[in-house]
Amino acid sequence: MHEALTRPAVVSRISDLIGCTPLLELCRTETGSRLLLKLEMYNPTGTAKIRMARAMVDAAEEAGELRPGGRIIESTSGNTGLGLAVIAAERGYAFTAVVDNHAAADKLRGMKALGTELVYVVDDGIEELATAAREELAEDMARGQDNTIFTEQHNNPANGVGYFPVAHELHQALDGAVDVLIGAVGTGGALCGTTRELRKLLPDFTTIGVEPKGSIAFGGPAHDYYQSGTGTPEGAEIGALVDFDLIDEGVKVGDVEAFATARAVARTGLLIGGSAGGVVHEALTRLPSLPPGTTMVALVNDGGEKYLDTVFNDDWMHAHHLIDSALEREIDEKIAKLRRI
Repeated sequence: MHEALTRPAVVSRISDLIGCTPLLELCRTETGSRLLLKLEMYNPTGTAKIRMARAMVDAAEEAGELRPGGRIIESTSGNTGLGLAVIAAERGYAFTAVVDNHAAADKLRGMKALGTELVYVVDDGIEELATAAREELAEDMARGQDNTIFTEQHNNPANGVGYFPVAHELHQALDGAVDVLIGAVGTGGALCGTTRELRKLLPDFTTIGVEPKGSIAFGGPAHDYYQSGTGTPEGAEIGALVDFDLIDEGVKVGDVEAFATARAVARTGLLIGGSAGGVVHEALTRLPSLPPGTTMVALVNDGGEKYLDTVFNDDWMHAHHLIDSALEREIDEKIAKLRRI
């Protein structure tokens, strides 16, 4: 799945705008090491996950499992659902998203605006992540239904394939100069899919996976967390796409640190999502100690516009005991210092 690395001046479908996302140098050290952000929010729907949404539908069509007039069903925290909503609308499929209230409200509103049927597994006012219940219901809804598929993003091989083009984009843009790749681990598709393909081109680089504290992919203890669309909560199975042989190191970042970083990065003029804040927090922590001339690429899979009611809302942050003004100032100063060099 090698897509064009440049985009025509005029396209005829929204999905033709997928890919070719830019790189932004956020910081550079005195020794020439730099942190580059792969800005996946420049895809349609503002997220990387539309890449794998299209790949999963392509695979179902090629296998004859999905035909004209069919229905797609998926359990989603929002971004995968937004991507599937676009692809379904383009191709004339019905789409049902099984959701909970842990998802950002704007993601749910966006899916509905795109024609998605939303099916909730929890009552209004309950914010707990309900991944296992969502997936069980989605599977039940699709079982025995003709021309209906449960895309099952956590275990669908096409999820990882959808990110192969990211590897080629990075290789071309940086002329092969990628030393460290760091990204969030949710389904595993983005980080492991990119790594798998990039290692065919560049066998010698390090991959670091980041999950929220409370997620279980890299061990316990398990507890609730507010970083949306990432991690593996207690009671959910680690997705088949999380390939530990491809991840050189797995780390955890707490909600407070992740959200403080997202808020600090916003003051540079860039809105990133909460889980992307976790990735950038870990990257900023490591950057000063990297060997001279290192290029570290952070996969920023989501923009911050969907989190104006949460991560960027002081009232919500205070109500959930997530705000740390001193930490935000510390990160502000770190970024400012590294951007002046």
